[in-house]
Amino acid sequence: MIINSLYGLKPKEIAAKLNLSKKFQGTQIFEWLNRGVISFDEMSNLSKDLRSSLTEDDEIRIVSSKVIDKQEDETGAVKIALKLLDGKVIETVLLRDKEGLQTACLSSQVGCAMGCKFCRTGTMRLERNLESFEIIEQFFHLVNLFGKIDHIVFMGMGEPLANVDSLIVALQYFHDPKGLNMSYRRITISTCGLVPGLKKLQACGLPVKLAVSLVTADETIRSSLMPINRKYDLRQLKAAVIEWQHEFKRRVTFECCLIKGINTTEIDARKLYFFCNNIDVMLNLIPFNEAAELDFETPDEEELDQFCSYLDRYGLSYTRRFSRGRGVNGACGQLAVKQERD
Repeated sequence: MIINSLYGLKPKEIAAKLNLSKKFQGTQIFEWLNRGVISFDEMSNLSKDLRSSLTEDDEIRIVSSKVIDKQEDETGAVKIALKLLDGKVIETVLLRDKEGLQTACLSSQVGCAMGCKFCRTGTMRLERNLESFEIIEQFFHLVNLFGKIDHIVFMGMGEPLANVDSLIVALQYFHDPKGLNMSYRRITISTCGLVPGLKKLQACGLPVKLAVSLVTADETIRSSLMPINRKYDLRQLKAAVIEWQHEFKRRVTFECCLIKGINTTEIDARKLYFFCNNIDVMLNLIPFNEAAELDFETPDEEELDQFCSYLDRYGLSYTRRFSRGRGVNGACGQLAVKQERD
């Protein structure tokens, strides 16, 4: 039986897949995997004979993907390209803040079908969903390269809630107290507003942080920028967010990609005020990240300052974000790779 990856498996599953004679060996391998070790030869508490037999078995892969490119910008953000077993390529990003904390920005799909007009990934067609182990492996490639990861955000390529089954497996793996034991408070899921996926994630009782790419509370503008709004409009989205917040009692982030001349007027601020009513929310203001494939422009500082003054007038809480990763096309909305066509 060919084993494409050991990531995502529990100790008992590892022992069964590898036909290990002693169950504790599955636990030993599981622990090594969670340190980012991807070579049996490095698993020093396994017997020499076992390490040798596992290494020589051509049908066993510890990890299915490999790093084929790495780029770093002046902010310390690093974008890596990973080649998957079928030849598809995805990108994942490491972000560093001023305190030195490291965040893994993970992808959930090869490409994306959502078609958001301000997102470079949206210019790709959807190739396929990622398997849960392909999601998990991104994290450990970053660990291998850069050490301890403090936070995870699902803001890479793809819509996480369009691949919710694999997402749930990955979340449970990251949180497993016997493994990484990462708090759900340190994991953020970003969605464009796929309401059924949000409801399914909520039903699983996983209290991760939620970030919704709202962009604007103007129905017409949002529908023109984000096709998902034509299927799940602002009324449905707000109801789902309120239900989520009622369940988990956590503040929600609304991400607003600010585009020059599109969604930065006083009217836009007022509509955000009414939309945010009855929700404990923080607005995350993200200046549009320009890309050659996209026709929009980034607002200048004067336009951004003016919009913030409108938000202040309405008493809305917000943060202005500096987009780390722009120098390597690794900031929000900039991930995209050319795939070989069949």
